[in-house]
Amino acid sequence: MQIVSKTILPLELVFNPNWWHNAVGISFDEKFYLDADTRIQNDVTMRRVLHERYGALGLGEANPQPRPIIGSVHVAGGFVIPALLGAKIRFEPNAAPQPEPVHLTMEQIDKFEMPDWKNIYPMKQLIAQMDELEGRYGYVMGDLNTDGLLNAAYHLYGQDLFADFYQAPERARRLLELIGELITQVASYVQQRTKSYSMSVNRMAERLSPTPFIHANCSVQMISPKSYRAMQLPIEQRMAERLQPFGIHHCGSNLHIVAAEYAKLSPAFVDVGWGADVARCRELLPNAFLNLRLSPIRVLQCTPREIADDTESLLRSVGRLENVGICCINMDHGTPDENIFAMYEVVEKYRKAGA
Repeated sequence: MQIVSKTILPLELVFNPNWWHNAVGISFDEKFYLDADTRIQNDVTMRRVLHERYGALGLGEANPQPRPIIGSVHVAGGFVIPALLGAKIRFEPNAAPQPEPVHLTMEQIDKFEMPDWKNIYPMKQLIAQMDELEGRYGYVMGDLNTDGLLNAAYHLYGQDLFADFYQAPERARRLLELIGELITQVASYVQQRTKSYSMSVNRMAERLSPTPFIHANCSVQMISPKSYRAMQLPIEQRMAERLQPFGIHHCGSNLHIVAAEYAKLSPAFVDVGWGADVARCRELLPNAFLNLRLSPIRVLQCTPREIADDTESLLRSVGRLENVGICCINMDHGTPDENIFAMYEVVEKYRKAGA
């Protein structure tokens, strides 16, 4: 399925919780995610602050009003799936939620079953809030970060997950299949209620039509294309049949190495991690919307001239721009506004050239 951008060369910025905590005083405790009134008020604050600081870039709203949002679209952090799988979630005032390792034994992994996810924390609470907000406002919006296969499996399995790719592949594959089904069911349910899948994975999804599902493949950079092809690709192919348009989040620098395997999914959207060979990715994924990611570390530490050069390099490498976006995700406190505007000026130049 093809997706199209609502604007020419969309630019998206996401700041990490430490930025928001220092800039505005928002606390990312459990209430930020799971108390409806707190979540709605923080959403208003965040949209207002984005407009005040970056309205010239098209971000935020001048006079934001409360809206019935079920998951924040302003920060990334996938804790829902690990929590449903039994992980305890550690919340901090200035950090993303962190699932703690579960440390299941091999026998427990062999016996692990699909959770009754609608009736356990946190989906039980979130579904009740969807019902209440829909009754109050007439609709509900936003979505939840539904994480990814390897990301979630690692919380249960630890480093033995990768050893079992070779020593006990059926055990590892069974767990990955279960997690894939859980992600598919949760994402499908949320999309039915809110009409979106993955703005909480990458807000770029909001700028695309139709809004794609984005599967978080952060950990795929840790395995070989051969292992991905044997253990994960068949599961993602089944997920992609049910979650359309299907997209992939790959924040690692090695997308070009696994892109030929991703192409077998016919993805509509692919995040291109900083450091990847962008030209090669475009060659291997000619029909996907490529979301080119700048390095938040470089945007924090480098000069405006260097950030402008980084942005220019990405846009020169990708070739045609009609299905391309630029983003920088998880920028930290202390990131200079001058660097962000340097990024924007390059994007604006390319927009005008392509108009």
